[in-house]
Amino acid sequence: MSYSAVISRDNPVCLIFLVDQSHSMSQPFGLQPQQRKADGVADAINKLLQTICIKCSKQGGVREYFQVGVIGYGARVASALGGALAGEGLVSIDKIARNPLRVETRIKKEPDGAGGLVERLSKFPIWFEPVANGRTPMKSAFELARGWVAGFLKSHPHCYPPLVFNLTDGAADPDQEPTDVVAGLRQLSSTDGATLVLNLHISSRKDAPIMFPDREDNLPDEFARRLFRMSSVLPESIVDTAVSEGIPIQHGARGFGFNADLVAVIQFLEIGTRQVMNARI
Repeated sequence: MSYSAVISRDNPVCLIFLVDQSHSMSQPFGLQPQQRKADGVADAINKLLQTICIKCSKQGGVREYFQVGVIGYGARVASALGGALAGEGLVSIDKIARNPLRVETRIKKEPDGAGGLVERLSKFPIWFEPVANGRTPMKSAFELARGWVAGFLKSHPHCYPPLVFNLTDGAADPDQEPTDVVAGLRQLSSTDGATLVLNLHISSRKDAPIMFPDREDNLPDEFARRLFRMSSVLPESIVDTAVSEGIPIQHGARGFGFNADLVAVIQFLEIGTRQVMNARI
């Protein structure tokens, strides 16, 4: 299991985001109280999609190196992409690039070269809207993701293994315990390795973030520990890539984070996809 498959238009990567859209996502980040969880997660996913579109842009357009899905779970469990992509499952990245819901103009602070910051206007495409309504049917979300991954692997048996990110701020509903479904999802494999499941627990607590731990001892409650155990051990190739860029991750670390603020959410998503994004595609 090498996690080193060549990525091409004929051999793309499957990338799925599961997003908690329950009512509690209307609450603020514990360490960033000016930001609603739902808004911060939507911004992070939209930013990553923009980055992937740019990475896949070659002469002649955006190449189909990724198949991407976004599953929202709250009042309903369904694809969370909107506009022309509404109701679709996995969508090729070139189609995503052509079909944002809208493009916003935002103020971005950048270094001015003299030790200060300067504000610049930048374009920010939106594909995924924040939602916070209903309960937390996490098992159903993972079941939908498992079906998407299984179908993808039938068509692409030699692909770089699928990556599934779950971003949640609370325990699953009592009848929605996802552990067994996630275990089955992680057993779905291409010839290059098993599906990777990464969980980010977005808490309202004031505790310091814990990112990519290799043990559960310091996690604050049973739900965090359960999510840790549901998360895949990061392949050495991903760890090595992150360490080479100055990001402190131990070998044996799991794809799990606790109590992230918006900056940590973005970093979590970027580290999880870093090896794929740096691949020669």
